[in-house]
Amino acid sequence: MHLIWENLIPNLISLWTGGFKKLNQGQHTYGLSGTVWDAIGEATARSGDTIPTIFGPRMGNIAKDRSAATADAWSLWTLYLAPVLLRQRFAHARYYEHFVDLVQLLLLCLQFDISAADLEQIRQGFVRWVKKYEEYYYQYTPSRLPTCPVTIHALLHIADGIKAAGPVWAYWAFPMERFCGRLQPAIKNRRYPWASIDRRILELARLSQIKLVYNLHEELSLKPPVPPENVCRRGEVTFPEYPTCILGTPRRVIVPDKGLLDKIIGCLVTRLERQPNTIRMHLPHDIEQFGRVRILGAGDIIDAAALVRRAGDRRDRTYVRYEVFVDRFARRRQRLPEYELQTFYGRLEHLIVLQFNDPRGIIALGFDGPTTIVLAAVRPCSITGSSSKLDIHYYSQYGTLSLVDIQCIQCVVGRVPDGTSGKSWGLVDRSGALARALAVDD
Repeated sequence: MHLIWENLIPNLISLWTGGFKKLNQGQHTYGLSGTVWDAIGEATARSGDTIPTIFGPRMGNIAKDRSAATADAWSLWTLYLAPVLLRQRFAHARYYEHFVDLVQLLLLCLQFDISAADLEQIRQGFVRWVKKYEEYYYQYTPSRLPTCPVTIHALLHIADGIKAAGPVWAYWAFPMERFCGRLQPAIKNRRYPWASIDRRILELARLSQIKLVYNLHEELSLKPPVPPENVCRRGEVTFPEYPTCILGTPRRVIVPDKGLLDKIIGCLVTRLERQPNTIRMHLPHDIEQFGRVRILGAGDIIDAAALVRRAGDRRDRTYVRYEVFVDRFARRRQRLPEYELQTFYGRLEHLIVLQFNDPRGIIALGFDGPTTIVLAAVRPCSITGSSSKLDIHYYSQYGTLSLVDIQCIQCVVGRVPDGTSGKSWGLVDRSGALARALAVDD
């Protein structure tokens, strides 16, 4: 934490903005002008509305004030915001590529599990990164030696630390800082603060031992009880056909307009292999729409834009990554379909619940009994480009509304304004390999 988020990243920013120990750029041109850095700071603050809370804390304008940025905030900025905000901002692309290489190595370090091959990639990657750092910033000039603090050398030993202690997520989780934050309110005497802290630590230790000895973890917990993840909370509903998600309020019975109705019928035609008139005849009269879905298994909470209005400082969590099977030869009618799993991004507009309970409809549509189908209406983002090294994709326009099964939705994603264009956005995904669909042959 101290090595990367509270030293390396702030030092790099100081080098780019000309505030690092009164050193100029020397023989290189890695600096960012005041106008450019002000724009990056404003975009950082603006992205707080479009990055879901699950990603991390909301950041302010770092061009005006960096003192309020915590290690957690610098982590968010480095891994997800900066790769978009710094794109095409440097005079030469090599400085941006050097930073992206750092982000790629940090994401590799933060993987849930790390193989021997990953460990060697981390080791060799940091060696190459430090050599480039010395070339760009130190420039092998004795007067620029301050650009090489011990934290730069320490990067070369990250692989050794992982080999000795395991993946860094196990010990880069800021537990000591959180513990110190819990101790602060215990200080009741300014003249003798240490006595208050000592007493608080002693009381916490005693309480912890009583919980362990007498198995009273829940009874003596200082936090409100948290219900099991798969238990419906107030206003939530679940369906047996969908054990991986729970739908939540707001909840409405709707009469879909012709455009949405045609989309629903078209989706069911492909899914049920029935004629449009048959589906239209047996479509439920009461079509429900929900405003929120909670994905189980430590998944995300996602809002449907049609029912959940963003007000005040509420952060947007309507953009998703979803994966569906697509026929590779859809435009070649004479060829048999061959399906492959493809990834898409878009804005979740509607969560539609169709309950088929009528016996005639059940028979006509080929169901075994009463059946519920939950559809997600997504307006896809028209991807115009992607990062070759990071899971970041850019868009400026939307495609036509498409309907997919709710289980195709994998996770919520964030958006970062792309400074190279007033209308372009970068889509960032924090889930990595932990929220990916697997294609299993029947």
